Amino acid sequence: MTANKKTARLAGLLYLLVVVFGIFSLLYVPSQLIIFNDSATTLSNIKSSNFLFRLGIVAESISFTAFLLLPLVLYKLLHFVNKPVAVTMVALAVPSVPILFSNLMNKFAILSSISNDHIPTGQLQEQVMFYLTQFNYGNLIGQNFWALWLFPFGYLVYKSGILPKLLGVFLMVGSIGYYLDFLGRIMIENYYDYAISSYITIPASIGEIGTCLWLLIAGAKTDKPAST
Repeated sequence: MTANKKTARLAGLLYLLVVVFGIFSLLYVPSQLIIFNDSATTLSNIKSSNFLFRLGIVAESISFTAFLLLPLVLYKLLHFVNKPVAVTMVALAVPSVPILFSNLMNKFAILSSISNDHIPTGQLQEQVMFYLTQFNYGNLIGQNFWALWLFPFGYLVYKSGILPKLLGVFLMVGSIGYYLDFLGRIMIENYYDYAISSYITIPASIGEIGTCLWLLIAGAKTDKPAST
């Protein structure tokens, strides 16, 4: 296996860790535990499924660590296309990691709160929902960078000649959709009442999952075109 294919497969593996552990921690675990309009049930779920809640924190830590390494490996794979764009890709991706790790403190605060037997139940419910809300806001800040890094990444994929151009298109369109979703969640109070909120991030999902699987399974072509 050539060095180029090894780098592509490593990028695919890191991307897979980001996707799998991210889906588990940010989608599956909340779907099992959190009901935002029912603080009593949410608190009960977290207490009764404390291990699952903690497992979600571990999964997020793995996902964030993989995401720290991913753009560095992608830089090695794609910097020949356009080095300034590749540097921009890394610069837009990496800042999200300390934001997201810091944001996990909200979940540790929940663990501290529910272990304190002296907090009245009503107050505890309010605290748990407050920290969960703050956690979501922290992820929203991170989404700013999740959106922005995809555009230079998609450009590099499109121009590289070693990966399908269609994936690059989905990544660039997905970047725009992801950023519009970020703005919509901030600017529009009832954003989720609009149907577009359910579809606007789909191109990003297709682009990222498709690129992940392509890198992991097919790797990359070994012949690099001349850099631009």
